Amino acid sequence: MKLYFATGTCSLSPRIVAEEAGITLDADRVNIGVNPHRTSAGVDFSTIHPNGYVPALELDDGSLLAEGAAIVQYLADLNPGAGLIAPAGTMARYRQQSWLNFIATELHKMYSPWLFHPEYGDQAQGVARSKLAERLAYVESELSRGGPYLTPAGFSVADAYLFAIVSWSAFARVGLDGFPRLREFMALVGARPAVRRAMRAEGMKVAD
Repeated sequence: MKLYFATGTCSLSPRIVAEEAGITLDADRVNIGVNPHRTSAGVDFSTIHPNGYVPALELDDGSLLAEGAAIVQYLADLNPGAGLIAPAGTMARYRQQSWLNFIATELHKMYSPWLFHPEYGDQAQGVARSKLAERLAYVESELSRGGPYLTPAGFSVADAYLFAIVSWSAFARVGLDGFPRLREFMALVGARPAVRRAMRAEGMKVAD
């Protein structure tokens, strides 16, 4: 399998899941700083994935699986023994999927594109930061109630996705000072050996 990725994007979450599950992935970096986006071999990425964004997972049969929330579930299901996702049809699985949907729609799409493009202006970015503060307060309350991870079963695909998205906070100037449990979560996940390996594989700086 091949993961199409770009440093500093949400492709970090499937990379974390693969590392946690002991799954070896080929990887192809996509240059998202040019248009059209190009792979490391110079191929127009839109010819591989029409939506043109990462992550995308090329399966062994040549087909493509898109959308990070789907990719992390697929990878986790390849190694159920890793305990990264609950069995299909269980309430625990639905709760993890609920978190994946929340992170995708209420967090991911507030950070990006709104806070990654200054051309949207201060007013739009102010609204996005205000909405993020509300959503992060919800995450904080859930971590305070259950913690240290999002669901009682322990570290899961949802935690990998949350870590990847909230790690954008410093760049996006989203303050986390008011969310101590979330900051503890970020430190806890960031210290996991598989997460550190994933970050290095994505070309991110990892403190010693």
